[in-house]
Amino acid sequence: MMTDKASPALAACPRLGMRKSILIRLRAATGTLLIICLSLLFLILLALLLSKTPGRTLYYFFLGPLRNVYSFGNMLNSAIPLILGGIGVSIAMRAGRFNLGGEGQIYAGAFVTTALALALSHWGIAGAVMALLAGVFFSGFASGLSGLFKARWDASELITSFLISNVLILLTNYLVTGPFLDPATNLQSTRKIPEVFHLPLILRPSNLSAALFVALAAALLAQLFLTRTRRGYEIRAAGANEMFARYGGINTKVNTTAVMFLSGAFYGLAGALAVYGTYYGTVKEFSSGMGWNGLAAALIARFRPPALIPAGIFFAWINSGARIAMQNSDMSFETVAIVQAVVFFLVTSMSLRNIFGGKEGR
Repeated sequence: MMTDKASPALAACPRLGMRKSILIRLRAATGTLLIICLSLLFLILLALLLSKTPGRTLYYFFLGPLRNVYSFGNMLNSAIPLILGGIGVSIAMRAGRFNLGGEGQIYAGAFVTTALALALSHWGIAGAVMALLAGVFFSGFASGLSGLFKARWDASELITSFLISNVLILLTNYLVTGPFLDPATNLQSTRKIPEVFHLPLILRPSNLSAALFVALAAALLAQLFLTRTRRGYEIRAAGANEMFARYGGINTKVNTTAVMFLSGAFYGLAGALAVYGTYYGTVKEFSSGMGWNGLAAALIARFRPPALIPAGIFFAWINSGARIAMQNSDMSFETVAIVQAVVFFLVTSMSLRNIFGGKEGR
């Protein structure tokens, strides 16, 4: 009899847990949406205060990226490295680790891909794949060093990833503007990779390439990896409680190195695809801002890979709109920087997340 009476309550527990989980996610999503709306409201107020033609400025800011195929395609193209970089950040953060080396990892991954693509041009598609994998591996290795330092000597991966990134940027700058500089152009850039290595464009005359499909697939595969595989479970368990994960038999030291490697590898993939789909070479410091914007996109998405698709497009829209408004209105570069900084601050503010989304939604 006791078993019969208890069974309905036990059967209801999974349903109650599922309902609570759905409510928490809905509250978190609503909170994020409210923060985005607040940031856009501040954007409008800044335009009214700082622009002599606020109507024109706001028109180009909001609708400029959508006004024609060229602008729309370029906006989507600029979202690709944000989605891939956000995946890298998210994998590290789900394990409780921080990778602040995104910009250097994108830049170095792009350069390694470019150098090998030029060297292996006679290998055709096989050479292109090998060059891409080399760029991905190099960036993963650079980030994995921070994980190894954390696992071996408890060095903060937040600091080491940032420092290694700065070294990579300086070293790549030297190589791009020195031994690998293309003398046939006025740009500070390497030589262009062979045309056979170029990814097909999908929205002419914009720069949007098939790399978009790779980014979308990567977001979905990363979610499956985190939620449907044993390694993904170990990553999430370590991020939730590292001591509990260790007592549960998870090798947290190997886990730390592995997640940092994966994080850097996704940044390297962003750099490699930028070479194959947009720049067709490595332009000096083309990755400036991509790492930080990828981090911001990951914060908006709450480190969930599928949510990085709209989050990356949102940040690409803001950046593209600011650039178009600067070109077509009286907005100065400084004003654009202020607007972007305010939006960045608001959408990444953890205090606002607690107010609008609740602590459960973090």
